[in-house]
Amino acid sequence: MAFEPTERLHLGAEAEVWAGTWMGKDAVRKLRRARKWRHPDLDHRLGYRRMMSESRLLIRLKRCGVRVPAVWDLDPEHGRMVLERMPGRPLIEVLRDTSLSAPFINTVLHNTGALIRRLHREAITHGDLSSNNILVDENGVPALIDFGLAVIDYEVERFGIDLHVIDQILGASHPEHEGAISTLIEGYMAEEEALGPTPEQSGGAVPTAQDVLKRLEEVRSRVRYHG
Repeated sequence: MAFEPTERLHLGAEAEVWAGTWMGKDAVRKLRRARKWRHPDLDHRLGYRRMMSESRLLIRLKRCGVRVPAVWDLDPEHGRMVLERMPGRPLIEVLRDTSLSAPFINTVLHNTGALIRRLHREAITHGDLSSNNILVDENGVPALIDFGLAVIDYEVERFGIDLHVIDQILGASHPEHEGAISTLIEGYMAEEEALGPTPEQSGGAVPTAQDVLKRLEEVRSRVRYHG
């Protein structure tokens, strides 16, 4: 791989992420880390499958016009993937930036909801919709990153849980933005209205935005009850 690293962005249990350049373009390299507690053969098979799945989903979403990184190079045998480096800052930083106006923050949240609905309309759930995995450029346009837990699904439960994750994070980590989840949901619903009924996918029917919101309320109720 013609990747030139410049700085390490993240060191997690699953992967090490570096910023750098690839063929002269800003890029990110994701290097899977071995899980020592697993048998080496099983760990290799699981890592190979997950990286192949992640790359396929990113390619599918990119072709559909969803703002995600392009896959530029892939070596699943050795657990390496080079991705386009998307512009912007993590949503968590944007929401904590007190120099930004309330209208700009509302635009960001509305656009984020619309982007999540576009993701869901492709029968894909992200699996980790934290404010660290959403990048926002200077114009308030978001992009989604880190699809290591993403899957293709048609069950409404996973879609509701996707929204519940970002709901919980906005409430816990960004309480100063009262009503943030409502603005995000407005964007989610507006995108559905703008695009019309979700087309049938090869694996079945994708839950409507209204169905997902109904399931979000059910998930919230279960969490409150068990909490």
